[in-house]
Amino acid sequence: MSIDLGRQLVSFAGAMLILVAYVGHQLGWMNSRRTAYNVLNAVGSAILAWIAFHPFQLGFVVLEATWAVISVWALVRPRQA
Repeated sequence: MSIDLGRQLVSFAGAMLILVAYVGHQLGWMNSRRTAYNVLNAVGSAILAWIAFHPFQLGFVVLEATWAVISVWALVRPRQA
């Protein structure tokens, strides 16, 4: 398997994680305040941010890194009763 194909497959997996969370939320299968939703977003966006660093793509890095940080924050923030 070539390196480019491997990067494409990893990129596809990251995108699919984000899309599963998005579709799940839109169809009412997932709650955006639950752990699973935020884990899917955090992992998917972290993968895509990592991919965007090589070669460096500023807009993509900013988008995905911000998405990952917000998703991780949602996982660790104090829950309101």
